[in-house]
Amino acid sequence: MMVLFHCESNPGYAPSNHEHTFLDVARHFTGDIGKIHYAYASLDGGMTSSLPKDLMNVVQLDTSWSDPKQLREAEHYIKENGITLLLGFDQPVSRPMYRALRKGGVKTFVSYWGAPMSSRNTGWKLFLKKLEVSMQRYGPDHYIFQSTGMRETAFLGRGIPISKTSVIKSGIDTNKFQPDPEKSLYAHECFNIPTNRHIVIFSGHMERRKGVHVILQSAKVLISDIGFKNVQFLILGNREGEKESFSQYLQEPEVNDHITFGGYRSDVPDILKSCSIGMIASTEWDSFPMSTLEMAATELPLLVSDLPGLNEAVTDNTGLTFPIGDYVTAAKKLNTLLSDKITRQKMGKMAREKVLEHYSKAAQARGLIDIFEKLRKD
Repeated sequence: MMVLFHCESNPGYAPSNHEHTFLDVARHFTGDIGKIHYAYASLDGGMTSSLPKDLMNVVQLDTSWSDPKQLREAEHYIKENGITLLLGFDQPVSRPMYRALRKGGVKTFVSYWGAPMSSRNTGWKLFLKKLEVSMQRYGPDHYIFQSTGMRETAFLGRGIPISKTSVIKSGIDTNKFQPDPEKSLYAHECFNIPTNRHIVIFSGHMERRKGVHVILQSAKVLISDIGFKNVQFLILGNREGEKESFSQYLQEPEVNDHITFGGYRSDVPDILKSCSIGMIASTEWDSFPMSTLEMAATELPLLVSDLPGLNEAVTDNTGLTFPIGDYVTAAKKLNTLLSDKITRQKMGKMAREKVLEHYSKAAQARGLIDIFEKLRKD
């Protein structure tokens, strides 16, 4: 079996978590790690250190390649290693490499999506999209999405038949992400945050669509306008130079004292244990961010923008939503949650219970395995 990533190796954040879940799926079908193959568009990132050392079959393979020599080499690799099952990450309807993979021996091809496939289409445009999809002979047999909102971008936008799509929510390690009172000041100590301040945390990439600028604007409203000062906004995931791109939102020293850019961290599970609220303020699209599950599993109530896909991460008793980009409403809801310890605790406990019931790594892997088994029978 081959697990095929559209990105470079050691990608970090959600893709790295999927590396492990996909490995469980591959082990189910092969029973032998020596028969599992991992492929990445680039190997520049090196291997994810937490993957098994005996996972030796790691190759560079980009499905956008079209050079005849590369296509022949890919076909030969598939054939030589007897690969019949392919689990691809964010693999679209059509790519030049697909025909070579199928000729090599791939019989069952599933594409797992962590992003939208298309904007919505109607009328003739949607009809033509459906026609294009129907003419593809070598692409994925089935497409899996992390949320209903993302799934709709496939059949209401890209023209993929709904019967060829499914929703399987992300899964996390609920033992790794769980509350621990003994680490209630861990983040305060790491980042020199006063111990009387509640921490509102964001963890993710710094792309504008992730809404970090909305979080910073809500911080200003909460601290300067509403006057709630026992709070620290902790932003994780920024790499060198990325904090500077938000300089226009960091103009007031009094507010800046309540904002910490913590960089790219490997100790996120421990950091979450000392936070009060998880916040994701995406503005353009988001699927079903794994970071929301990590926060919820650590008993943090969630405050997220009311964006399709992202809004599926909360229910009335596990968190709150606010209109996309509306940092004033976001600040008001933060004030409500931060001022009500009992509600925060109730929401946090319900959030973890929901994750334990529906979003474990085992549940995600089982869902993927079921799809493969059904396709093989058909």
